[in-house]
Amino acid sequence: MAVQIRELLGNHKIIPVPVDGIGDMDDLYDLGMTSFASVQLMLALEEAFDIEFPERMLNRKTFQSIASIDRSVSELVAGRA
Repeated sequence: MAVQIRELLGNHKIIPVPVDGIGDMDDLYDLGMTSFASVQLMLALEEAFDIEFPERMLNRKTFQSIASIDRSVSELVAGRA
């Protein structure tokens, strides 16, 4: 799933640095992701994985790193099964 998340980050130009140099635990906000970009990322994730982020997940911590996004998306995908 992390590979797909990286593709979305790169395809949607969410951060101003090359995605291939980002570690799974790197803080995306420290790398230049804005709050507007995080909303764009959320919408792209919802479309790509056919999920909807509940209100409890709409916070900085959820979208802070590739690892945190992966955990959140995995939880939502597993919940629909």
